[in-house]
Amino acid sequence: MTAQARPPTAAACPGCLAAPAEAVREGPKDARIALSLPTIHCQACISAVERGLNAHPGVKDARVNLTLKRAMIDADAGLSADDLIPVLAGLGYEAHELDPGALSATQSDKAGRDLLIRLAVAGFASMNVMLLSVSVWSGATDATRDLFHWISAVITLPAIAYSAQPFFRNAWEALSVRRLNMDVPIVLAIVLALATSLWETTLSGEHAYFDAALALTFFLLAGRYLDYRTRAIARSAAQELAALEVPRAVRVIDGVEQEVAVADLAVGDLVLVRPGGRMPADGAVVDGRSELDRSLLTGETLPVFAEPGLAVSAGEVNLTGPLTIRASAVGEDTSLHRMADLLAIAESGRSRYTSLADAAAKLYAPGVHILAGLSFVGWYLWSGDLRVALNIAAAVLIITCPCALGLAVPAVTTAASGRLFKKGMLIKHATALERLAQIDTVMFDKTGTLTAGTPELTNLGEFSRRELEIALALAGASAHPLSVSLAGAGQEAGIIPAEVQDVTEVPGYGIEGNWHGQAVRLGRAGWVGADQGEQTAVWLSVGASVPRAFLFTDALRPGAADAVRALQEAGKDVLLISGDATGAVRRLAETLHIGTWEAEALPEDKAARIAALGKAGHKVLMVGDGLNDTAALAAADVSISPASALDAARVASDIVLLGRDLAPIAEACEVAEKATKRIRENFRIATVYNVIAVPLAVAGLATPLIAALAMSASSITVSLNALRLR
Repeated sequence: MTAQARPPTAAACPGCLAAPAEAVREGPKDARIALSLPTIHCQACISAVERGLNAHPGVKDARVNLTLKRAMIDADAGLSADDLIPVLAGLGYEAHELDPGALSATQSDKAGRDLLIRLAVAGFASMNVMLLSVSVWSGATDATRDLFHWISAVITLPAIAYSAQPFFRNAWEALSVRRLNMDVPIVLAIVLALATSLWETTLSGEHAYFDAALALTFFLLAGRYLDYRTRAIARSAAQELAALEVPRAVRVIDGVEQEVAVADLAVGDLVLVRPGGRMPADGAVVDGRSELDRSLLTGETLPVFAEPGLAVSAGEVNLTGPLTIRASAVGEDTSLHRMADLLAIAESGRSRYTSLADAAAKLYAPGVHILAGLSFVGWYLWSGDLRVALNIAAAVLIITCPCALGLAVPAVTTAASGRLFKKGMLIKHATALERLAQIDTVMFDKTGTLTAGTPELTNLGEFSRRELEIALALAGASAHPLSVSLAGAGQEAGIIPAEVQDVTEVPGYGIEGNWHGQAVRLGRAGWVGADQGEQTAVWLSVGASVPRAFLFTDALRPGAADAVRALQEAGKDVLLISGDATGAVRRLAETLHIGTWEAEALPEDKAARIAALGKAGHKVLMVGDGLNDTAALAAADVSISPASALDAARVASDIVLLGRDLAPIAEACEVAEKATKRIRENFRIATVYNVIAVPLAVAGLATPLIAALAMSASSITVSLNALRLR
């Protein structure tokens, strides 16, 4: 894709707005327009965009979200995205219209705020109850002790009822389908601690576990909140993929153009796609010549020449001239929708991964219940006192309750995520590090991943100044990626465009004009009378002179060679699989010393290759950025995409590379292995703690003070061990 903004007529990128499922125009009184702004990056960008939009007639209010790179505009009913995209292009920002109806409502940060509030309530209540408990531990007796216990109960019961709701819900969901998870022993411990504490308080008993129940809730909520903060809340990548579809199309009936919703298109309709617009349906070109940018769908670096008879797919970008296509597949039958279906299947496959915490819970939960049950039965048979037996069973549950296990994973992942974030990597998925530690094979996409995805002129110095001045004058009149690159290189070299008359772009071929009475052309080899070689080139002809080729290459991303070399030195197999042409893929593989590569691969080919590797016992890391990579990203054991990737690719990935440098990928694998090692160490620490504490609880020696100290000590130890990752 060219870096220059192209104002599409009805373009949308999978950028991602999640807004209420309503039409872009809400009625005669008001319109709500959604735009994706992929090139904004700072507060100054926000100010410039909002100021520019709000100054446009008809705009009532414009707000920009930097994190999501989106703008929401409230405007008069007569205003459309087509009116505002050129405004932003004039400010230097690329913009694409989004189709809010294609997406579900955005999941806000309500879950995070909810956990944080519950954590705060549990912490505040725990501090107050602990102060009362200190008085009891210090020797308060009789009426004073009972008063403190009753005050503790008044504080604890509503605090637990509110703060521990996530555990209650999760435990009920597990029990309702007849299975156990880590929340079942947690809830049982909390409920039993409260029940025995109330019973003891009514009987003027010496011990109550109100403080332990609150401390347990607080520590476990801290673990849940840490776990939540390590993940980005992302919508389904399949929904993001659907947003690439154009919300409106221009249907041609008996020569009359009519703007309709894409949903109203039917097979056989003639559809006009103007330069800059995306194909709204699969079909074939019946009129017009242009070039198509398929880089995001197929990974092809070069635009494809479009002429009558060429098959096109939904989502491809028309570059230079208007095209009329006859629709052969619309709606859910398009290739874009089939790709979304493939992606949804791949996503569901990854969800079968069992995390280390879940694996531990399968062993831990039944063991705790059995131990508590045996303690109750044993003490009841030995003492005949139901009260004593119940108190000891409660103490066993409290002491063995998985505070340390609850913190073991999130404490480590938070520390590891913080370390990687400083290196420019954002961990999105809770189990990404665990899965990354297991990988033995790394599969790279080419265009936009190992390479920059934009053409770079390589032979500027071979041309005379006169030729460069003419070429720059012609290239400046086109939005073609090669022309944009040539114009940029000429400007950086200080070349001043020549005075070329009658400059005209011939869609699909190039640009022509008249210079001092001579015809000059810049474009395809066959159009200027040259033979196209294997390397990417645009040709210049001046009069009757022999055409000259400007040669381009897809430059390597910073750190690409270092990343590949480091991964290979770590003993991992590195593969290159791309939808680009064979020659370009072979040259890159040779440059990076990648022995296994595949060219002209379709999206389903990439996903199938990963599936085959999985069946052979390999754990695969996929690194990609395009629409054609999304199914493979979701199908891989773990996936990484650059921040510059298509939004659908970023959503399908577990990890986002925030910078341009690929070198941190190898370090991420190393950190993931260390993090998994720390998680296992934390499980061992929790086990040792239980080995020491459980006999005290079973022997009836676990007072509330001992229980509180034991829980705190184990949780702090686990957290400190996790911090070693920093």
